[in-house]
Amino acid sequence: MRLTQHSDYALRALVFLASNPDRLSSIREIAECYGLSENYMIKIIHRLGQGGFVETIRGRNGGLRLGQPADTIRIGDVVRFTEDDCALVSCMQPPGERNGTPCLLMPDCILRHTLDEALEAFFAVLDNRTLADMIGESERQKLTLPAHTAS
Repeated sequence: MRLTQHSDYALRALVFLASNPDRLSSIREIAECYGLSENYMIKIIHRLGQGGFVETIRGRNGGLRLGQPADTIRIGDVVRFTEDDCALVSCMQPPGERNGTPCLLMPDCILRHTLDEALEAFFAVLDNRTLADMIGESERQKLTLPAHTAS
């Protein structure tokens, strides 16, 4: 399984914000930090805002901050929210979204059950990690910016 770029950069944006908890950050800062366009980061931040992971403060002294404490944001929740489709194979998708012909082995396919179990294990690991767990000394050193009002 491979996460989309959207999920990858959503997680990175959250790590950035968690590394700078005492200040408001800007989309520009996050985009520049990861070498992304501001327009792409706007889409990511908008989506994270819809999920309550990011809070946006409007106005002259506005900016971004985490919408919840970092130790309450589970990585699995972020990935589930940002990924449109976590199905490993098409037969794991809801009936209306399956591509191609129906599987002859359904509903008792052992392969499908095995892949489903693997996906559950993947998310079990992610659910046992919070955003706070993703902030080590390296992240603090590389991502922490001086306190100031975001522009």
